[in-house]
Amino acid sequence: MTYSGYLYAHFKRESGDGEQIHFAVSDGNDPLHFDDLNGGRPVLRSAVGERGVRDPHLVRSPDGSRFFLVATDLRLHVSLDWDRHQRHGSRSIVIWESADLVHWSTARLVEVAPPEAGNAWAPEAVWDPEQDAYLVHWSSTLYAGPEHEGQAYNRIMRATTRDFRGFSAPQVWIDRGWQTIDATMIHHDGAWYRFLKDERSRTADAPLGKSVFCETSPSLTAVDWKPVAEGIGLGTIVRGEGPLVYKSNTADKWYLWIDEFTPERRYVPFETTDLAGGHWTPCDSYRLPDHPCHGVVLPITAAEHQRLTRAWT
Repeated sequence: MTYSGYLYAHFKRESGDGEQIHFAVSDGNDPLHFDDLNGGRPVLRSAVGERGVRDPHLVRSPDGSRFFLVATDLRLHVSLDWDRHQRHGSRSIVIWESADLVHWSTARLVEVAPPEAGNAWAPEAVWDPEQDAYLVHWSSTLYAGPEHEGQAYNRIMRATTRDFRGFSAPQVWIDRGWQTIDATMIHHDGAWYRFLKDERSRTADAPLGKSVFCETSPSLTAVDWKPVAEGIGLGTIVRGEGPLVYKSNTADKWYLWIDEFTPERRYVPFETTDLAGGHWTPCDSYRLPDHPCHGVVLPITAAEHQRLTRAWT
């Protein structure tokens, strides 16, 4: 399949329209210049669960005939009670599917996190040929008791599915013994590269807290992953979360966007020609939509780019 552009699916800042699904497309095949579709208004709205969605992620089926969009079931603009959202938030994710990126199914809510979890945040999906299934992963705070009391921390959970309706039993995938969220991955040259956020506060014991790190493995089911880089982007940004990563359609170059999550600035793009080296440099020129938040950039064909533009111009 020949790709000739990029689709950025995202949410915006905390507001009624912001915590819904927004689309932006690239300026032709330019990987760093994007414009919102639909006048910056949502293209999909959630009427299920908490009626707000964040952190959308898109995956194309292996045969290219289907797209699945998963998102966090969370609405913060009516309540910034982070303790409530982590102890007694939604344990479900919101799922849409489409054959053409324009016409979408009705949103459905699927419970993926176990009863001991207080939340299910930042879900992503990737096709894993080794398991012949989609690996779906997300962050959950796991508590010892049914009332979700006491101290706990976010771990990355995983489950598999072939149809985004039936899921395997959830398992802990990443447990560092401290808060870890916002995992995302890309495959290249026989290896997976996994980017995550160290969610700890920045202290002497965690000098790179609130920043993004990377590790690699030849298999998604591997127990041990090799460290690649830590504190990615620090210096250019003061902190980071919500990484998204994608490859150029025309060159051996990769782009990593990191959300600085400050009042002044959100996503900041970085680039590299060597994933394994772990050295990322800030991009010199880029144009992102207003208030770009945690999402995904998906390579698309010329026909898909044209169809999206016609549907929501």
